Amino acid sequence: MVQEEKIPSHVAIIMDGNGRWAKKRGLPRIFGHRAGVKAVEKIVSHAANIGIKYLSLFAFSTENWLRPKDEVSGLMMLLSEFVDKKFFEIIEKDIKFVVSGRLIDLPDEPRSKVLKLIETSKNNTGMVLNLALNYGGRKEIVDAVNKILASDIKDIDEKVFSGFLYSPEVPDIDLLIRTSGEMRISNFMLWRLAYAELYFTKTLWPDFDEAEFDKAIFDYQNRDRRFGMTDEQIRRGNI
Repeated sequence: MVQEEKIPSHVAIIMDGNGRWAKKRGLPRIFGHRAGVKAVEKIVSHAANIGIKYLSLFAFSTENWLRPKDEVSGLMMLLSEFVDKKFFEIIEKDIKFVVSGRLIDLPDEPRSKVLKLIETSKNNTGMVLNLALNYGGRKEIVDAVNKILASDIKDIDEKVFSGFLYSPEVPDIDLLIRTSGEMRISNFMLWRLAYAELYFTKTLWPDFDEAEFDKAIFDYQNRDRRFGMTDEQIRRGNI
């Protein structure tokens, strides 16, 4: 059972398995992605309800442009549909919508809709929903370095560096979930994953529901996070 007092602040999810879900059913991949959007809707609502403060979802990587053109077009269409469908619900639930990634490379229609939702929800004070779009962890770090080089800042520490990342208000990740049985982080939020707890499940993303999410949270709550220290230091309250 999930303990309210030990809810992770920032949960990130690599949503994997849409294609395999469709293949198992003899369907085109786009049907898997559409089913995956329904899973997103359920998890966003549930995460907000149980007190998650930040939820990051890996929606589209910089490498995903290499997929077949019809699949990429379908994903962009689903992004537009998701924003249209959930726009007012996100506002009404006081969710703040942000994006990590290079939005400039997205097609005009989904980009304009995403930007409108970002602007409209910017003063919301509830859960922050961070969508990783056209995102790559190494590119984020390189982009941050280039921003620093273009600034007048000469003395850099970890706190200063974090301020140059995409969506700098999003903190380090407490729990990373990856679905579909793959056990890798796939260039996702490399800087913020430094001390994250990792949870891998064989459940394909379209089948990942509230109960599966709670399993991951429960597993997280039964781990000891040491941040490089000993058990004795943790017990003494050094963290």
